[in-house]
Amino acid sequence: MAIWIVSLILISTLVLLITERIPVDLTAIGIVVALMVTGILTPVEAVRGFANPAVVTVAAMFLISRAMIRTGAVGFIGQKVLASSGGRARLAYLMVLGIVAVASAFINNTPVVVLFIPVVLTLSCDLEISPSKLLIPVSYASILAGTCTLIGTSTNIIVSDLSDMYAYGQLGMFELSTLGVPIAIVGIAILFFLGPRILPGLVSPVCELDDSEHRIYLAELVVPKKSPLIGQAPETVFDERFASVKVAELIRYNHIYYPPRDSTRISADDLLLVRGSANDLVELLQDGGVELTPSEKDLKFDRKDQEAVVVELIIPPQSSLIGERLYDTQLKRDPDVKIIAIKRIRLHWSEKNLENVQLKNGDILLIQCAVDKLDQMRGRADFIIVEDVHDEIVLRRKARQALVIFAGVIVGASTGLADILTCALTGAFLMILTGCLQLRDAYRALQPNVLLLIAGTIALGTAMEKTGASQLYAERFLGLFAGAGPAVVLAAFLLLTSISTQLLSNNATAVLLIPIAISTAVGLGVHPKPFIIAVCFGASACFASPIGYQTNLLVYGPGGYRFSDYLKLGIPLNLLVLVLGTVFIPVIWPF
Repeated sequence: MAIWIVSLILISTLVLLITERIPVDLTAIGIVVALMVTGILTPVEAVRGFANPAVVTVAAMFLISRAMIRTGAVGFIGQKVLASSGGRARLAYLMVLGIVAVASAFINNTPVVVLFIPVVLTLSCDLEISPSKLLIPVSYASILAGTCTLIGTSTNIIVSDLSDMYAYGQLGMFELSTLGVPIAIVGIAILFFLGPRILPGLVSPVCELDDSEHRIYLAELVVPKKSPLIGQAPETVFDERFASVKVAELIRYNHIYYPPRDSTRISADDLLLVRGSANDLVELLQDGGVELTPSEKDLKFDRKDQEAVVVELIIPPQSSLIGERLYDTQLKRDPDVKIIAIKRIRLHWSEKNLENVQLKNGDILLIQCAVDKLDQMRGRADFIIVEDVHDEIVLRRKARQALVIFAGVIVGASTGLADILTCALTGAFLMILTGCLQLRDAYRALQPNVLLLIAGTIALGTAMEKTGASQLYAERFLGLFAGAGPAVVLAAFLLLTSISTQLLSNNATAVLLIPIAISTAVGLGVHPKPFIIAVCFGASACFASPIGYQTNLLVYGPGGYRFSDYLKLGIPLNLLVLVLGTVFIPVIWPF
């Protein structure tokens, strides 16, 4: 009876995930509830998935990925790929797939995919292509390459250890490469040619937040003594490092200079009225060559101040601030609010400084304030708060620290110094501790729908093993091929492993099916090695669903995918592994 109940829950889950009649996170919760209510799992067993290393690892990787984006650490990789490709989207796409594949053959592919998710998002904006056409191929390329070496995926290591435990010897470091490399090459070719054509083209919200003309602000800056800007021409002083920042006016005592019409050089104590993007203005202030006016000198952008955020305030038509001088408003007198800049359509640049600006309908103020102050301001009708500008600020000064932490995660996980969970959790902790990621941003970086999906499917997998449903499915499936030759049974076993890994994790699939593989081979009177190898390739052929492998889940949220999107490329890749495995495994590892 228990097997029938689990089977019904399994079928219902697949239907709901594929059709998405209800959100996937709600489906995941439903799995847990159904297994508890029916008594298949105890409450402790049902929720144990929330403490599973896979859930915590993926959550930690989300935080590390967010920190890599916020510090601009991934921008360097994206710029190199973009520069090497000459701005050609197809070549950049091929380079990303190639780099991911080579790295994933020797390094745990989860951190590799985490690193390249923001790189792909950045490239998609620069090359004007949809990231949803690239992220699934990146995950699949990492999975394909993972089958090329013993350390490419944890599944291969598990199979090797089990093979040795059953007295059939461990796998060599490059033993799988003979077949793994050709499969990876053909698979990447399929991804390259089919991926952009059949995957959905969804608009990336990241690109919509890019600094553009509508995000240009007016700010007043002071040139301090000993500034490196002294003696430089104001019209070109920021071109090299802060391209969006332009000097509109240079104010010296009572005289106003208009670069480039008026020829002059920057001197100490000059006031610069500049226009620029939020990101470049903040970076410029951090650089130390200029300062805000004396009244705002205590403004700080240190990310160790965990409560400080940068937001926009839009002045609406009903605001009581309209007509007031900016520096006479209560906003300016509030010690918890620091005004960085103002933006106005068709602003009169001839105004000597910001003190004379009278607020108008549609003005946008760029401010810094504490989170608790922001909560107090939300209910006021004098302005509309726009918070997404806070997420645009790239903390380049923290990029080196973020790269060092991420490198430590990769080295530790790939060399066996510590397991991937320990490395990922330590990396996330250090990102927050060093200020590479604000704690507030860390909570927002978590994707609860993905984490719930992992926990729910882990519970389902536990139920299938506990009730014997998995064992029964495997035996009944292989029973269909009773009396067939070893080659046919091997093909069937590859198919069984490939189907199982879509529902269970690849590691659980390997542990479950290795004993069945060996007993099947012994029953046929042939050497078990081809069947052991089939488990390696079949268990890693988890292309047709997001729940089959961690990297598929990692790209699920950023790509905005549906469950069914994984079938479009996943089924061809599963067929590729099935056909090439059936043909060449008996040749390379004879019966």
